[in-house]
Amino acid sequence: MFREMVRVKQALSEEECISILKHEVRGVLSVLGDDDYPYGSPINHYYDEESGKIYFHGAKFGHKVDAMKKHDKVSFCVYDQGYHEEGDWALYIKSVIVFGRIRMIEDAEEINDICRKLCYKFTDDEEYIRHELEHSGPRTLLLELTPEHMTGKKVHEQ
Repeated sequence: MFREMVRVKQALSEEECISILKHEVRGVLSVLGDDDYPYGSPINHYYDEESGKIYFHGAKFGHKVDAMKKHDKVSFCVYDQGYHEEGDWALYIKSVIVFGRIRMIEDAEEINDICRKLCYKFTDDEEYIRHELEHSGPRTLLLELTPEHMTGKKVHEQ
């Protein structure tokens, strides 16, 4: 069902892919939008090691939400900051693409729990986190991506 990578020598291991998903703070979530045009939007995420699922938060309405209600298949792309080797101008970049199905979570307790974990990627300021969950939590949509296929690769941008 999913294509194999053409340049298998550039493939990342599953452990490297998971590391990128855990440590990088944002990626691009792509859905099948209006008139079947792809719609990608930058978004931060939380990767849950225990379940292997990826979580996102956002508004309860909009283009992305409308698209996901019609079609639950999505892709999510994350890439690292890259690095230069000495004497080389071009970056080496590692990227991960996850294909899967997304669902909207409506349970307030689960939303609070996952959003708290997402906040910890950015800050350990408990007062800020408490305030955000209290004031924004009720207006937050939590999305859960269940991966069906994941690939990662290292490329040299030249």
